[in-house]
Amino acid sequence: MRGLRPGEPVGGRWAAGGTAAAGLAAFGLLVAGCSTGGTGSRDEGAARSDEVASTAPATPSPSAPPGQDAGLKAKRVDPIALIKNDPKIGERLKADLKPCTADAYPVDTSYGNLTNSSSPDVVVNVMTCGDAVGIGTYVYREENNAYRNVFMAEDAAVYGTIDRGDLIVTKQVYAKGDPVAFPSGEDVITYRWAGNKFTQHDWVHNDYSKAVGDGGIDATEPAPVPSS
Repeated sequence: MRGLRPGEPVGGRWAAGGTAAAGLAAFGLLVAGCSTGGTGSRDEGAARSDEVASTAPATPSPSAPPGQDAGLKAKRVDPIALIKNDPKIGERLKADLKPCTADAYPVDTSYGNLTNSSSPDVVVNVMTCGDAVGIGTYVYREENNAYRNVFMAEDAAVYGTIDRGDLIVTKQVYAKGDPVAFPSGEDVITYRWAGNKFTQHDWVHNDYSKAVGDGGIDATEPAPVPSS
């Protein structure tokens, strides 16, 4: 079973496949020296001036319909170039970021309004190849024709999305003895842009049921008949 991104429920949880264990363990070693604990998010203070070099000429998306926000004309960026040229990201992760097959990298890219910039912001999620388990979430803001890293969260099983102007970061939570495929729960953290930084706006923790999944309810049993 491959890992699932938020919004792909299997038994109510974002699962990570069994073969993700090696990837998660390797990533644990990778971020051990730079993790800040908690959700693993960094740069929640004032954004630094580090900039990521401009990528190759981007291809504009189809024009927005008349009357629509001009921000819909989001130019596409090269997310691999953003990661590789980002001074905030460790060299080991950059070296380990390789195509899964041919030139297909394990990277998801989202565009949207997070920082009230004149250009769409870019959210990049880096994952493991086999199971699509998130190992890093990065947000880039365009300033002076270059992209600056304004948020990063580096943890095993982390994934960031854009929801109506908010940055939503989901992290799987593992208790001692949890198999990789079945974490005990998840933290869902909402960040909002204020001034020149992201601040935490909301936090939700969900505990997963241990009665579902492997060894749970037998799906072959007939459904109970409601009483009249």
